[in-house]
Amino acid sequence: MSKVAKNIRHLRDLKNFTQQQLADKLNITKARLGSYEESRSEPSVEMLIKFSNYFHISIDALLRGDLTKTNLDGLMKVGNNRLLFPVIRNEDDNEEIELISMKASAGYLNGYADPEYVERLQRIKLPFLPAGKHRAFPIKGDSMPPLRDGSFVVCKFVESFSEIKDGITYVFLTKSEGIVYKRVYKNPKRKDTLMLVADNKAYQPYELKAPDILEVWEYVCSLNIGAYKEEELNYASIMNMLKGLQVEMKSIGHK
Repeated sequence: MSKVAKNIRHLRDLKNFTQQQLADKLNITKARLGSYEESRSEPSVEMLIKFSNYFHISIDALLRGDLTKTNLDGLMKVGNNRLLFPVIRNEDDNEEIELISMKASAGYLNGYADPEYVERLQRIKLPFLPAGKHRAFPIKGDSMPPLRDGSFVVCKFVESFSEIKDGITYVFLTKSEGIVYKRVYKNPKRKDTLMLVADNKAYQPYELKAPDILEVWEYVCSLNIGAYKEEELNYASIMNMLKGLQVEMKSIGHK
């Protein structure tokens, strides 16, 4: 059974619909819906849009995700009520977040919107995270002490430019620089421009314009993993680090 067939069947089951009931909602025949669910035919682009609009699930998620393993109540709402960024939960109902390694960060600008790229990323579980979609990004350089080169910041996805707050630290994915982590201040005279400020005063502030921004992620906590080499960075090493109480929460001054 193809992923899209499995997902369509799963979404119908969640609604407790018969094939006839869902077919009526989509204005198609029961036989046509059955052919999709049984992988005897593939939905056209027009039909994928219908499924996407009705269930409020992105087409990428329908085609490439496994919605049977996704908590649909935790999906991220973006734009016109489209659900993107599936929030993956394990058997303990803890969120599993993607960790962008230093090596993977080089391709993040090109792969951030590609479900296949995201699926290949390492995942870790952090039981203390608030609701929302989270991702862990690597820190490069010394512009944001006390975070060291090789540490990670765990951030929550921000849906709208208007939600950005003064004095808070964020990870931005930008067209010009890729991944950037800085403290942010709004420009009251230019609503589409932010001032990015490093906590290390040796670095000069600079402007970031809204059209250059692809993603915004708000700081939640940091993982200082300086004791581990890149090749040693795996689920076990991160969990050992967490058990050693090396997670720095918002109280260190990033909030």
